[in-house]
Amino acid sequence: MSKRFRVFATCDIGDAAIELLRKKGYEVEVYPHPEPPPKSLIVEKAKAGVDGLVTTLRDRIDAEIFEAGKGTLRVVAQFAVGFDNINRADANRYQVPFTNTADVLTEATAEFAFFILGALARRLWSAEHLTRDQQWTYWHPYLPFLGDEVTGKTIAVVGTGRIGLAMIKKCAGFDMNILCYDPEFQNHDYVKAIQEIMDLRHARGISKEKTGIKYVAFEEALSQADFVSVHVPLLRAGESSTPTYHLFNERVLRQMRPTAFLVNTSRGPVVDEAALAKALKENWIAGAALDVYEKEPLPVDSPLRDPAIEDRCRLYPHFASAGRITRLSPDPHRGMAGRCLQGLIDVLEGNYAGDLTRMPYVVNKEAFGPQPGPV
Repeated sequence: MSKRFRVFATCDIGDAAIELLRKKGYEVEVYPHPEPPPKSLIVEKAKAGVDGLVTTLRDRIDAEIFEAGKGTLRVVAQFAVGFDNINRADANRYQVPFTNTADVLTEATAEFAFFILGALARRLWSAEHLTRDQQWTYWHPYLPFLGDEVTGKTIAVVGTGRIGLAMIKKCAGFDMNILCYDPEFQNHDYVKAIQEIMDLRHARGISKEKTGIKYVAFEEALSQADFVSVHVPLLRAGESSTPTYHLFNERVLRQMRPTAFLVNTSRGPVVDEAALAKALKENWIAGAALDVYEKEPLPVDSPLRDPAIEDRCRLYPHFASAGRITRLSPDPHRGMAGRCLQGLIDVLEGNYAGDLTRMPYVVNKEAFGPQPGPV
């Protein structure tokens, strides 16, 4: 590497990852506070001639920043799978590729979705409060409340991309019947393989009941499921023929069973929060657990904070991928930090013979137009 690259990270992504860059000779500046930096500071760093930015979903990256870094800013490395905060059209217009950390957090996110599903159904929050608040004064078969089992129930997995498929794998281990829905792509080979495993478990006596998995229409999934777990990307009207913005609105929530639970670890705006709060208050559904929100952090005046529904509405701080290895490992095959840096390095150091179309973590591969073929 002949040039000493300059990088500004809008948050600390771990000592191991930052040290990796510095050992390679990079000049790295890290914003030292846990809160996001003001946009004006990112603009200032871009104007000062940084070669790369390490960003998160908290940072709005658009034409103002690309213009400030015109001629020097070469890459934006996103520490997340999602990139709703980056204006793709602006990035392409200024010919700046951006990367993300897809797949490396798949298992962590899916297991968290399953854990909060179980915590919601078995009423762990209410049970712990009962104990901590010294309200547990007797044992009784069904008082003061009961939870709902997960094993043997039916789950609708809405969205069968990487995380949705990982969720299916975990649900199969709990002998759940699985209804799959995806507006874009149906992975029938994966579903067939899961069914074969289900059949083998039953045949060998591991599972007492025969279970099944299949793709169904959205309405069928909603009306038959005991649990609905959401794993779709955020697509707004005009971005797709099957937009997902407010996919779970009042009309859709009314199609769910009154005993059903909703879990969302995908993108906040996929769920209409006002409609969800109403659904919980009026008992259209039994409960919900969310890790993502329409606005983050969750506003103080959010209807989801209503004390009337707090025992049935679990709220988490965008925490699904927050496993130690998943977030901070410098290994690009294991950690978001490592994958984020690998995407940055690929672009700045011209890996893959500088061909963006061959760089696995670049999202907007169209940023520089047609690329030369493999060398």
